[in-house]
Amino acid sequence: MGATKWSTAFGAAGLVLVAVTTSAGTPAAAAPSQAPHARLVARVVLTNTDNGRTVPASSGGDVEIRLTHSRERGFTYTWTAPESGNSAVLGHASDATYPSGDATAVFHAASAGTATVTAQRRCAPDPGSLCPLLVETWKVTIEVK
Repeated sequence: MGATKWSTAFGAAGLVLVAVTTSAGTPAAAAPSQAPHARLVARVVLTNTDNGRTVPASSGGDVEIRLTHSRERGFTYTWTAPESGNSAVLGHASDATYPSGDATAVFHAASAGTATVTAQRRCAPDPGSLCPLLVETWKVTIEVK
């Protein structure tokens, strides 16, 4: 009876997860392009400029969000940690906010479906200044297949 082991390799299309089966203790030699059960496992990286987009993702892959603060007219605009609106499709793996106002998050594409990821941008005033009472929402729709 053979055993299945998983191996990763970098190919032209990115990170590839390859099933390597052994039989009677002998490893099977298989290149990513030769493995019949190879499947692409990708990491999608999104930034401020992706606001409003619909983005495809592969089931089993990750979606990373990197939002950077901005400084305009004496105000610093900071981000909240991104959140998934459907954790069954896009599960939370990690997030962080930084003193600079940047925010990051990683989500795991757990199953096929659609999830919306949102974050809010708020004004942080300089001492002695008042911010406009305005909150902007960053939103991306992720379609996991």
